[in-house]
Amino acid sequence: MNRSAKHPDRPYRRRAVPGDHTPNTRGYRVTASWDARPDRPAIRSTPDKAKARRMAREYAEQGAYVILEEHKGRDQWRTLREYDGPAMAAERREAELAERRRAAEQAAAERAARLEQQAADRRRRRLAAEATTHARELMSPPAIVRPEHRQRARHVTGAQR
Repeated sequence: MNRSAKHPDRPYRRRAVPGDHTPNTRGYRVTASWDARPDRPAIRSTPDKAKARRMAREYAEQGAYVILEEHKGRDQWRTLREYDGPAMAAERREAELAERRRAAEQAAAERAARLEQQAADRRRRRLAAEATTHARELMSPPAIVRPEHRQRARHVTGAQR
């Protein structure tokens, strides 16, 4: 019955709903599970790939094991990425510990270098003071020693006995 007249039970012409009727192939699903509550995983779906990746990273930073999946249509999912949150947290702690150790070693090396520099400065100042003292002594005129003020030797060497 292809006629332009309205259906007697329907007062308007029914038209097809516009839009895409193909299976959704732009969906992403993030599944996060924690060791503390394995029976209650967090499942979030979004059509935005960047948002799905961001959610997966945030869950992994919270210490969850995360699976990021892409919808392939007809209720089939393909795993894009898996995040092992506890392992990532352990790596992050180890990296922070190594950084602290490196900073402590660097501070100790700087402290040792500073102490060595201070010792070298003290030695240089002492030598400069001695040089000044010796220079003053050498610049003063020689004392006149008359025979009557001459002292006798306190000892006699073996060759003069």
